[in-house]
Amino acid sequence: MSDQPRFFNRELSWLEFNQRVLDEALDESLPLLERLKFLAITASNLDEYFMVRVGGLQVLVEQGITTPDPAGMTPGDQLAAISRRTHEMVQAQHATFRDLEAKAAEAGIRRVRGNELTDRQTRALEQVFESEIFSVLTPMAVRHGESFPLLVNQMLHVCVQLAPDATSEGKPRFAIVPLGRALPRFFTLGADRGYSYILLEDVVGTFLSRFFSGEKVLGHAPFRITRNADFSLRDDLAADLLAGMEDILTARKRGDCVRLEIDAAADKTLLAYLSQSLAVSPDDVFNTSGPIDLAAFMQLAELKGFDALRNEPWPPQQSPDIDAGVSMFQTLARRDVLLVHPYQSFDPVVRLVEEAAADPDVLAIKQILYRTSRTSPIVAALAKAAQRGKYVTAIVELKARFDEARNIEWARNLEEHGVQVIYGVKGLKTHAKTCIVVRREPHGVVRYVHFGTGNYNEITSRIYSDVSLLTASEELGADAISFFNAITGYSQPQRYRKIEAAPTGLRQRIVELIDGETQRKAQGQAAAIDAKINSLVDPEIIQALYAASQAGVTVRLNVRGVCCLRPGASGLSENISVVSIIDRYLEHARILRFHHGGDDLMFISSADWMPRNLDRRIELLVPVEDPPLKQRLVETLEVYFEDNVKARHLAADGTYNRPKLPRGNKRRRRSQEVLYEDACRRLKEAQQSAPTTFEPHRAPSEEEKG
Repeated sequence: MSDQPRFFNRELSWLEFNQRVLDEALDESLPLLERLKFLAITASNLDEYFMVRVGGLQVLVEQGITTPDPAGMTPGDQLAAISRRTHEMVQAQHATFRDLEAKAAEAGIRRVRGNELTDRQTRALEQVFESEIFSVLTPMAVRHGESFPLLVNQMLHVCVQLAPDATSEGKPRFAIVPLGRALPRFFTLGADRGYSYILLEDVVGTFLSRFFSGEKVLGHAPFRITRNADFSLRDDLAADLLAGMEDILTARKRGDCVRLEIDAAADKTLLAYLSQSLAVSPDDVFNTSGPIDLAAFMQLAELKGFDALRNEPWPPQQSPDIDAGVSMFQTLARRDVLLVHPYQSFDPVVRLVEEAAADPDVLAIKQILYRTSRTSPIVAALAKAAQRGKYVTAIVELKARFDEARNIEWARNLEEHGVQVIYGVKGLKTHAKTCIVVRREPHGVVRYVHFGTGNYNEITSRIYSDVSLLTASEELGADAISFFNAITGYSQPQRYRKIEAAPTGLRQRIVELIDGETQRKAQGQAAAIDAKINSLVDPEIIQALYAASQAGVTVRLNVRGVCCLRPGASGLSENISVVSIIDRYLEHARILRFHHGGDDLMFISSADWMPRNLDRRIELLVPVEDPPLKQRLVETLEVYFEDNVKARHLAADGTYNRPKLPRGNKRRRRSQEVLYEDACRRLKEAQQSAPTTFEPHRAPSEEEKG
């Protein structure tokens, strides 16, 4: 092996993941509004990255921490590299936006600047400004020598430079206009054709003098700050976890400024004033040659009436294994069901909980809720079940990053309806996805269980690629109950029959499975490992994979995002390949396959291979043992590794490259398209093979006639 480090740096690997998302925005084969959507996602990703990852590194530097990471980079080294890469990325984002904006204008979606307004548009916009904007917004004068106002994290503001007056000693004066969140970012303008709009900051800029009557405005610039949000709850010191989380939300409002985004045309005096007032270094200032907060353009990407500029819809298909006219309990009593989302509908999971809430024979429902939708039918069903006298327990993870406020709100609502709510686990984040329904039946009590790789959110289930296992297996049901009781009470961690859990035994189990393949290869047997995960960071697992590769084990990894493993390095990892797939759905499923001497061991999991998942979270690893379902998972994994359209292969030098088709081979394999077509085919075949039922006609009774 060369002198290259054995690991890639986590933070820089994440930035390359975001670059792959940006590459989708650059892909001219995609419809225009889909490209705009990908661009908005990259901006949203960067927002969270700065709040959490960059903010955390800055704290380490301030504390004088110089310990290098596994790639050999100190926190200071990482911040310097991040600054260089993110400035390049932001420039690329705005270049992409300019290109998309020009193409959107050709397609009938046009952004109008203040100096481009027609007289008719100006008059109409002036009325909107007077009736809505002027009444809502409140400028804040910032006087020399006074403390700078507390600005809201990631909210757009306009900084206004005013001419000196008699009290300012010849120095420029400034005011801040917070644009708030109550007003829309996009204002529709009358247009002869298509859709024309103007941004809120441009409206404010056009009529700015109305806020400063009698003053001379020298200039203005929109800007936005990002605060450090890498606050962690010390729940060992917080007697009330709920109150502790509310304190965290308050603290985020006062975190240090880690990024200043400002219009590139801003006057130097104005920029210097903001930089000094916010205590940001030049490396943390991002001059934007276009609108700030490109994430907001997700709203424009969802504009109605422009379907030709979007992907062809792929509506989720019903599972051929589930009959809408048969209860979920009857279905699962006959066989386990595997669902591959979003190609197959998430409705059966929702149905299971809703039917359980209404079924008089159901005794209890136990569920872990990490993220849900705002109007979740599952949350509503749990409340209804409790009102009907069922024993309902919900573990609500209040530390689900940036969903804390929403989770607090509906957790309290569940409590009011009689649900036993447990606010996570002390010192850990509960990330496992499972629901248990306990039902009394003629032959005894039966436990129906759902295990998933994704959240109980029927909205994101349409855009996240995940796997669900629905089962009435006695062993899995017993394990699920033991797992649930272990994390809600004082039960000591125990050995399960089938599943494995973090932080107790999941890491060890994965390493054992990898080592098992290594040992088989050393004994001359066939050995292979396939894994589909979102992130690969954990050094111990990476070292085990390196050892497997050196023993000759073929290791194929599908890692959507961060990958710290260096594949294809001579003498280290030449038998390891890594592929990343970014497409219309967010790849979120964790699927593992170990050859195991020809008797494949198949698993689904909630956990990525990261220290936080394996050591600081409650996670699950669940075997899939039913032969047809195992085969389905094997086939699903194979589809991902055959992708030659959306796949990017990670090279030993850290670059990601598109695969090259062998000469003469024109077969196109886009994994998500193949999986959707497979879901459609399965349903169609099931419908065609379903027996025809003849219902005899009978004469109506006298009552029916009446």
